[in-house]
Amino acid sequence: MSNFKKQKAHAPTRRDHYQEVTDRIVAALEAGTPPWRRPWDPEKSGGPLSPINAVTGRRYHGINVLLLGMTQFSFASGDPRFCSYKQAKDRGWQVRAGEKGTTVYFYKSLRVEDRDAPADGEEHMRNIPLLRSFTVFNGSQIDGIPAFTPPTIEEAPWRRFDAADIIMRNSGAVIRIGGDRAFYRPATDTIHLPPKNAFRSPEGLASVAIHELAHWSAAPSRLNRDLTGEFGSAKYALEELIADITSCLVNTELGLPTDIENHASYVARWLERLKTDKREIFRAAAAAQKAADYCLAFHPDFAESQSDSDEQDAADSDAPLVEAA
Repeated sequence: MSNFKKQKAHAPTRRDHYQEVTDRIVAALEAGTPPWRRPWDPEKSGGPLSPINAVTGRRYHGINVLLLGMTQFSFASGDPRFCSYKQAKDRGWQVRAGEKGTTVYFYKSLRVEDRDAPADGEEHMRNIPLLRSFTVFNGSQIDGIPAFTPPTIEEAPWRRFDAADIIMRNSGAVIRIGGDRAFYRPATDTIHLPPKNAFRSPEGLASVAIHELAHWSAAPSRLNRDLTGEFGSAKYALEELIADITSCLVNTELGLPTDIENHASYVARWLERLKTDKREIFRAAAAAQKAADYCLAFHPDFAESQSDSDEQDAADSDAPLVEAA
């Protein structure tokens, strides 16, 4: 009996990945820096780039973009590449001793028999979502990896100066010019922007236009997000959170500024929601990634370059499966 109690007392505590991630996001927000913003100087870093896998070249998605963007490597090193220790080893590269990796995640479904289903002779299965975690290292932490060369305009034409115009035009969104505010009006399905001379630069105008396109993507005929929240409500704040992350994801791909000003009440609402629901940031990041991909697909060159999910990049990482409780 005593041996049983001793073993039980030393049983490993199950890590709560949802809470760990949420705590990191909350800490960043409380420090005054939304972690999906990019605080670098584009002229010194060669322009912001989304994190990619160093071996496959595929982009990371959703919550992983936020987590990798929170590391100093994403802007200080100028190298957006990450990969697992095993991926590096398989390529003959070596993660330097003492380097600390970053944990990233993806969902994987496990199909199991549903024992609670009616006994009608038919086979009943259900999917259990599993959260898989694995560790990646930045290219600057790896010896032997080839030097990173930013893509040229020919290789990434969606980073040309007119990329945002192409996306806005191909989207078919109705844009009204006038007034002193930028907003999307669901009742008329229209985007409203101030005149061009109200912006400090063409890049600033493009960045704000993309933010409103993120809201536009939520319409019932598109991605069908909930737009019924009134200003100041929790629903309204959630949509602003999704649109804010979306615009940062899109603007980063296009090489545009991501420092769009937000009302302080939004941040307060975001903190309130995240502290009461540890899965909220995962849902918001997933919705934002879906919206970003939707908007970016209006650029034909980017549409051809879209990559697969993070699951394929984790296939050789020996990552443990953690049930999504």
